[in-house]
Parts: sequence; structure tokens; C-alpha cells
Amino acid sequence: MVMALSFIEQAIREIQEEAGGDRVVMALSGGVDSSVCAALASRALGDRLVPIYIDTGLMRKGETDRIRQLFGHLNLQVIDAGEEFFRALRGVIDPEQKRKVIGERFIRIFEREARKAGAKHLLQGTIYPDRIESQGGIKSHHNVGGMPLSIEFKRVIEPLRDLYKDEVRNVAGALALPPEIQHRMPFPGPGLAVRVLGEVTPEKIAIVRAANAIVEDELVEQYRPWQCFAALLGLGTGVKGDNRIHGWIVAVRAVDSRDGMTADPVLLPHQVMGRIASRITSEIPEVARAVYDITPKPPATIEYE
Repeated sequence: MVMALSFIEQAIREIQEEAGGDRVVMALSGGVDSSVCAALASRALGDRLVPIYIDTGLMRKGETDRIRQLFGHLNLQVIDAGEEFFRALRGVIDPEQKRKVIGERFIRIFEREARKAGAKHLLQGTIYPDRIESQGGIKSHHNVGGMPLSIEFKRVIEPLRDLYKDEVRNVAGALALPPEIQHRMPFPGPGLAVRVLGEVTPEKIAIVRAANAIVEDELVEQYRPWQCFAALLGLGTGVKGDNRIHGWIVAVRAVDSRDGMTADPVLLPHQVMGRIASRITSEIPEVARAVYDITPKPPATIEYE
């Protein structure tokens, strides 16, 4: 706790020094990293902070409404940019290109909103593993390697850049953030786009959103994994009723980890896996089969793209 309190004081001073007397737009996704940044920046900047949540159309079920409830007290701006993101992602198949497209679209929207607000800087919740994986070529995080080289901001302020996820959670506790935020599962910055292999379309996102909601409903409360989700792998054959169908294959993944750098699969009971598969294939007509991924990290990454 002493370390966390010391970090809070240091981070507030750093934000104030880097911002000077300018206004700052902040990328607020509602995850623990950006929530901690919002709490720090609110203390550091007061009404010079402009928190912005971008609804990319790639969010989990009910995510945007919940973010409004949790952060409305900060005068949060919610930007509906779903059409913009789907248009930018049209025809994009390569995972790295997908992340870069999303990263650039985020920045361009923040630049646009910053001009409206008269803000000069961008503040975001980049943490140490984001930098390691982007710089090491494992994957480009949308807020690091996925950012465009040319941006309008005077500087990007990243007060959590040297912290691991468990350290961020400790800071969240010291800031007295609600347990829902402090222990929230990680959710990728590019959203459900990296849980759809291949081209991203509204129809595919709707399917993976529904499957993801089922997985979280079945696993979060009972098993409390570090992360769990569903991903859309591709098309396969199946049988529903008396008919042979050509439907989607959904992969279910649940892992335990400390900081996201390594991870072990949660070995679920067979009846639990069976119930999840039954719900996904019965509640989502377009899905033909569900599979459970037991690959650790490494050699796999946690997400599919």
C-alpha cells in the first residue's frame, strides 16, 4: 500500500508537469488501466481533463451503458463511432493491419475531439506489458505499436507505462475505486475485432458478442478467471434438427495469469464445457460448433489476434 500511495503522489505530479496549464483529452475505456488513469488525472487536472469513451461498435454486450453509469460523474463524453470503425476495417484481414487501422482511427477521433475542446495532450492507460509486446513484435497494441507515426498532440501522457497489471490493480485499491473496476477482466483495446479471425463485419461482431456474453455469464462469478471470452474462428459444418448446416465455429478460452505475460488455461469440468457449448450453439443459430482452447501462453497468445 505504501508503494501504491507513493506512486499516486508521483503520478499526479508527473501529469501536472507534462500537461502544464493545458487541457488534456483522455482515452477512457472502463478497464482498470484507464480507470486508474482517470482517477489520477481527475485529481491532477480537475476540469482541464476531458475524458472520452469511444464506442467503436466492437464492445461487449451492455458495455457502453455500464461505462456511462460508472463514469458519468466525470462529465464523460461518449462518441458513437461504430460506422466509422467498420468502414475503416472493411476488407482488412491481417491481424497486425487490423490493430493498426483501429489504432489510427482512435487517434484521429481523439484529435478531432481535442480540437473541439481546445486540448493539447492525450492521456492513456498504456502499461508495461503493452510496451513489451509491441516493441518485441509479439503484437501491436492499439495504443503503442498501433498508433500512427504522425499525431497532432504535443505529447502523449502515460502515467502507468512502467506498471504491470497486478500493480495497477493495487493502485486502484489505494485510490478506493470500486471492486468491479479494480478486479475487472482485461479487454483488448481493439475490442471484439481481435476475437474475429479475418474480416470484421457487424454480423460477425454480433455473433461473437453474444457468445462472449454467454462465456462470461457461465464463468466469471463461479471461476473468476483472469480472463475468459469467445472468439469466432471460421466456418464449419454441423447438424441442427434434421438439417446439415454450414455455421460458425466459436472458440472458448479461459486463463489464469498474474500480469498477462504468461498464462495457463483454466481446466473446466466437462459438464461446464458441455453447458457452454450447448448454450452457444442453441442460443446463437449461426453457430455450428464450439471448442475449448487449453493452450498456455506461450506458445499461444491469450487473444487470437
